[in-house]
Amino acid sequence: MYHRFFKRFLDILISTVSLIILFPVILVIALLIKLDSKGPVFFKQKRIGIHKTTFFIYKFRSMYADTPRDIPTHLLNDPETFLTRIGKILRKTSLDELPQLINILLGQMSIVGPRPALWNQDDLVAARDLYGANDVLPGLTGWAQINGRDELEISAKAALDGEYVKRMSFPFDCKCFLGTFIPVFTHKGVVEGGTGAQKSNPH
Repeated sequence: MYHRFFKRFLDILISTVSLIILFPVILVIALLIKLDSKGPVFFKQKRIGIHKTTFFIYKFRSMYADTPRDIPTHLLNDPETFLTRIGKILRKTSLDELPQLINILLGQMSIVGPRPALWNQDDLVAARDLYGANDVLPGLTGWAQINGRDELEISAKAALDGEYVKRMSFPFDCKCFLGTFIPVFTHKGVVEGGTGAQKSNPH
């Protein structure tokens, strides 16, 4: 019942209210991006959604316009050099993710769920298949996000995503949502240009 109805209702409610309240913040960020470097305000990228369908995720552009597309940040040579000045701040504070509220409103994502893989991250998609983690909506934040984030190896990340699928409920979603604020404010688990430093499940 929660997964089919109430969770979607909450996604629509929270994303709509958040977009209204944060509209001034979104406008300021958009202006800063335009003043900081040439290129569009928003960045869209092909991602894997529920049942391995694809969709375009929206973010504030945090890198220069000529940065190679569809390449995970950790595979770029010296990824810091691709980040704009405002982009570094957006990445560290996770404010670059705000436009994904639109993806949530459109039903392509949820507030809480496994983070959507890039369309070409076959290893992560395959690992999630073992846990049924490709059969739920990807999320703005999730259980893996608050338990290691960029530091997690793919196998550990997929296992945590699978744990989320098993435990998915209103209380557990609240736990994931509230637990997001500590990593965001402390930048814990954020490794710009790196991934997989944490080799085992943190539990």
